[in-house]
Amino acid sequence: MAKIVTQFYTHFYNSRVGKIALVTMDNGEDYKKPTTFDEEGLTFLNRALDTIQKEPDVKGFLLTGKHYIFAAGADLTQVPFINTFEQGKAIGQFGHATFKRIMDLPYPTVAAVNGAALGGGLEIALYCDYRTVSKSVTAIAFPECFLGIVPGWGGSTLAPLLLGPEKALELIIFNPLNQNRMIKGFQAFEMGLADRLFDSTEFLDDSIRFLEGIIDDSEEVERAEVDSSNLKQLLEKAHAFVDSKVHGAALAPYRALELIEGAFSWDVEQGFAEEDKALGDLIKSRQCKASIYSFDLVQRRAKRPAGVPEVKPQKVTKVGFIGAGLMASQLALLFLRRYEVPVVMKDIKQEFLDKGLDYIQAELGKLVEKGRLTEAKARYLFTLVNGTLDWTDFSDCDFIIEAVFEQMEIKQQVFAEAEQVVSETCIFATNTSSLSVSEMASNLRHPERVVGFHFFNPVAVLPLVEIIRGQQTNDVTLATTFAAAKQLRKTGILVKDSAGFLVNRILTKMLADCLDMVDEGADFQTVDEALLSLGLPMAPFELLGFVGPAVAAHVQETLNRAFGPQSFPINDNLKKMVEANIPGIYVGEPPNRKVNPALKDLWQKKGDKEFRKEEIIERVLTDLTREIDLIVQEGVVADTRDVDLAMIMGAGWPFFMGGVTMYLDMAGYTPKVLQKVFFTF
Repeated sequence: MAKIVTQFYTHFYNSRVGKIALVTMDNGEDYKKPTTFDEEGLTFLNRALDTIQKEPDVKGFLLTGKHYIFAAGADLTQVPFINTFEQGKAIGQFGHATFKRIMDLPYPTVAAVNGAALGGGLEIALYCDYRTVSKSVTAIAFPECFLGIVPGWGGSTLAPLLLGPEKALELIIFNPLNQNRMIKGFQAFEMGLADRLFDSTEFLDDSIRFLEGIIDDSEEVERAEVDSSNLKQLLEKAHAFVDSKVHGAALAPYRALELIEGAFSWDVEQGFAEEDKALGDLIKSRQCKASIYSFDLVQRRAKRPAGVPEVKPQKVTKVGFIGAGLMASQLALLFLRRYEVPVVMKDIKQEFLDKGLDYIQAELGKLVEKGRLTEAKARYLFTLVNGTLDWTDFSDCDFIIEAVFEQMEIKQQVFAEAEQVVSETCIFATNTSSLSVSEMASNLRHPERVVGFHFFNPVAVLPLVEIIRGQQTNDVTLATTFAAAKQLRKTGILVKDSAGFLVNRILTKMLADCLDMVDEGADFQTVDEALLSLGLPMAPFELLGFVGPAVAAHVQETLNRAFGPQSFPINDNLKKMVEANIPGIYVGEPPNRKVNPALKDLWQKKGDKEFRKEEIIERVLTDLTREIDLIVQEGVVADTRDVDLAMIMGAGWPFFMGGVTMYLDMAGYTPKVLQKVFFTF
């Protein structure tokens, strides 16, 4: 297979104001393979600039991209093979030297941002004097801190000088650490990143006319004066935000803060030199390699999940939900938005139905307020959802999801009742978090139509869906469920029908160790702070409060029955919490959060041992290493990549950890505990 290389196609246009050099970045592929820059690509840019500089009487320069793509930045595929400071620094220097040639051209330059502009793709635009952007652009961002590096080809220096510190921090720090948030074309224009906003239909022509106007002084560009007087306060706020997100564990965002601060005291050349040093330090780091691995999982494996049967999925024309609680209501809303088919919710009391319908209506209203739905569309969607107390309203459903109380007998009962009225081809999906799908289907006439479809809360935020194949689940059912996950814009992972499935088994293993250490004498806060220092999105005891002690205890009991007390012991103190109806370990919000006083007398400790941070981490990660090895050996998922993808997409673990297996490898746990590694490049 031939290597894909970005070319810089150059031609000269004789405009009304003279000759203009038009350069198009294109890798010869469609929009599914975005244009990126590697050493060879940058060499082609240098050649294009050589050609332009030799051409006489050039009056202006315009840079644009292929259809739907401006440029997606550096080619990251070689990052795993960069192991020295000098290699990383050289990459930064080559990019700076090449892009700066655009800045040094003796006539006006315009970047016509016609599509996605990410990382180095946004940076190259900053070297131009002016920027136009299409209204159709949906992805503009500096994702670098999300990937374990910094904008190192000029972005950390030029963006602050153009936008001021507040907007630069938004692009470089806040957006990437908020799930790699991106901005749209109109937002780029509003914040001053672009000088003109044009319709997509005549975007290139309008951009050329804008450049012509710059050349003959008929166009005026007004930019707000950059104010850095509040730089210190803004940096303090940003630093606190970074602390809250990565807890000191990730290197890149802190280095980016230093570069943004320096941009207002260094000259541009020094700023570029500091970016080179930052790339030299960060690209070779294990965090960067882990981030690139995570990124590849999300971009590739998530879109081509293992185990999808090669059969045609069934069409879904009406969806039924058994239950109208929060989870069922969230799922109903999701199906309404993505499928736009009739949805019916069944419950045992009208008041439960009313509450669920009110939730859906309120959430649709919020989407209207945010501009993500029109009022007309929201009204239409709400006409598609109904509540019922009567099973007969399920008769024409072809896909049913149960989201009732996590008890086997109840789930079996509601499925049996539904089977009496639906067609023989109707698919039954269960949102169970830990119970056996095979057992749930065992008493039905058509157990082959039952599948696990486990979403994670909050449904709108976490993209993972565990798809569980029961012993008799057929290929059509499985294929339809994977197709549903894709339609819902979720990442489906095939998981074996075993207790706790995947994510809950891993998290419950961690919780078991944490509970045991508290029983032995550790403080709740000490345990949480130790594990937060790894960069986890939420501390174990904070997570316990989020999911609820009752749910955690139920999953623990399920795993205890399946794998025994040695692996998953029942914690008596957790049981007492449930019986006392105590909702969580903590009360109040940070920084005033404290341990719930109700636990002081309830929690019976077995010792008074003081645990060091290192001891806590060692114990949890050692046991986690063993448990994940068992998970892989048991075939719970296809391989370790699915373990990592699940922890990223379902538990929010950061990219810089590489999911979990790569982290355990790089931190030395798998070699020490298992005398092997999970992953190799």
